[in-house]
Amino acid sequence: MSEHKYDPLKLENQICFPLYAASRKVTSKYRNVLSELDLTYTQYITMMVLWEEREINVKELGKRLYLDSGTLTPVLKSLEQKGYVVRTRSSLDERVLNVTLTETGKALRDRALAVPHEMARCVALSIDESIELQRLLNKLLGCL
Repeated sequence: MSEHKYDPLKLENQICFPLYAASRKVTSKYRNVLSELDLTYTQYITMMVLWEEREINVKELGKRLYLDSGTLTPVLKSLEQKGYVVRTRSSLDERVLNVTLTETGKALRDRALAVPHEMARCVALSIDESIELQRLLNKLLGCL
């Protein structure tokens, strides 16, 4: 029996493995940079959405971040304890929970401006390569 039939099972032939390994390494680099802001990576990406939107419901936030409510709830609770966000029930529908950026949360945005620059120094890709990688990853996300 030919060993070639098992080639699809080789780690080196998997697209998932370099994605997984790269994600872990990049997130680790973020951890170092974000420690100065007292944010985890998940808190950081949550704040990025809120810096854009100012207010968003939890369901939509989870959709944007590809996170379920079980993951998002403790993140939002922590951000609320830090004074960056406020969670309130919608006056139109009590089932809807809204997240609103506070003034303290807005101010954190200025401190976070250094994060993308710091991370760009850690990633050995040209601007064109970075744009292409982002395009391909977004395409992949759109398929899943």
